[in-house]
Amino acid sequence: MKRIKIPHTNLEVSALCYGVGGFGTAAHGELTDRLLVQFLEAGGNFVDTAHCYGFWAKEGQGASERALGDSLQRLKARDKVVVATKGAHPDCGVDYRRPADFLSAELRASDIDDSLERMGIETIDLYYLHRDDGVTPVEDVIDRLNREVQRGRIRFLGASNWSVQRIEAANAYASQSGLQGFVASQVQWSLAEPTWRATADPSSRYVSEEEFAWHSKSQLPVVAYSATANGYFAGDGDAPGAFVSPVNRARLERARELSVRRDCTPTQVALAYLMRQPFPTIPLFSTLKSVHLSEALASVEVELSENDVKWLHLGEDT
Repeated sequence: MKRIKIPHTNLEVSALCYGVGGFGTAAHGELTDRLLVQFLEAGGNFVDTAHCYGFWAKEGQGASERALGDSLQRLKARDKVVVATKGAHPDCGVDYRRPADFLSAELRASDIDDSLERMGIETIDLYYLHRDDGVTPVEDVIDRLNREVQRGRIRFLGASNWSVQRIEAANAYASQSGLQGFVASQVQWSLAEPTWRATADPSSRYVSEEEFAWHSKSQLPVVAYSATANGYFAGDGDAPGAFVSPVNRARLERARELSVRRDCTPTQVALAYLMRQPFPTIPLFSTLKSVHLSEALASVEVELSENDVKWLHLGEDT
């Protein structure tokens, strides 16, 4: 599988990122090992989890990180994997209590403590702040995270669901101060547009036209979660969910048409679409079924032209 060098780092990550949020709750032991081996044998090396993953299941808080760490230990695969995890998430109710100041230095340090212990590793390769409160000074954020880099607990910094304005401000301060800034943004993005829209709530975001233009100019990589639009391109376009719209139905039809010409599936077309963007884009997908994992992995072989990408998005003849 193609590897992508993340600028301003020594990280070379696979063209696809495997999300293991279901490890430890919906998948255990031998199954997690088989899935991870399948991903590694196909050339994958980039895996994603989070401090909060698993809280939705009974006694599941931290389950994803623990299960990933256990698999890496059993497979002796720590040196074959770029581990990304996320911390500093806002409150999710009784099953995942967080203080109002979820970006505080104390909570971030505690989250990192937990993640390292759960996964049984010494250093997190890419550490994202899972959400942004929109008010904590970016100078404080960068200063505190760089202290964790200096301690050797994390290698590089990422932002998840941060606005490009806040990322830009943080990175400008980091550059002026000789510190590490954010090297990647993890945000929702797929060929299908979500029917919800970002509002004053800064805690969840998607790639808008404005953010697309900024990434095209800055070349900051995007790790695109919900890359398959929650399975939208595998269905008929009518199943209830956050992607049902006339715009997305038209894109599904174009993905189907192109999949016939390329001898692949519409889902593979949707993943290939992300990998053919004008800035580094790494689709982040999650599955616990070997057959779906195989389908996603094969998307790296799908060739799309610049005209194909434009047509899939806009439907314009080129």
